Amino acid sequence: MANSHDERNGIDRTQAEEAVRTLLRWAGDDPKREGLLDTPKRVVDAYGDWFSGYEDDPREYLERTFEEVAGYDEMIVLRDISFESHCEHHMAPIIGRAHVGYLPDGKVVGISKLARVVETYARRFQVQEKMTAQIAQSIQDVLHPLGVGVVVEATHECMTTRGIHKRGVSMVTSKMLGTFREDARTRSEFLRFLRGGQEG
Repeated sequence: MANSHDERNGIDRTQAEEAVRTLLRWAGDDPKREGLLDTPKRVVDAYGDWFSGYEDDPREYLERTFEEVAGYDEMIVLRDISFESHCEHHMAPIIGRAHVGYLPDGKVVGISKLARVVETYARRFQVQEKMTAQIAQSIQDVLHPLGVGVVVEATHECMTTRGIHKRGVSMVTSKMLGTFREDARTRSEFLRFLRGGQEG
């Protein structure tokens, strides 16, 4: 359980909670009223969860690999990895799903590790384009597969709840490396796998 002396990145919990009280006052409310008394504590707890990705190195999840795969050398795709992130421009939620594929070169990684890589990058302040590239590059750098493909689809609350207020709009980004970028057939196979997940 957190206490008032918890410190992260040179900021102790008391300072973080006071920052929330300042924002509540700036918004026009009274942080001393009953309904808001525990809000600073809850917000700081939530931040610890939402931004826990800064505490982890996603590449570490990829370091334990398996080579006894009976010669399997076809594409591996993990679809529909749900995630929640936050826009680094407005601190508003980004809600979406990621699809990750790679063409192994003699070794594979446990599929849950691919989901953990997505989760770690998502639990940081992000822009979707950067997160897509980070996921793909970390897989390429650690596993050294023949190719990597990442597609991310998400809605951005900074667009739906403020500013232009457009709902029902989603953003799609992709990053292709190695054979996924160089070989149109490999890329098409990957995208066909993703379409297959939307059928039926």
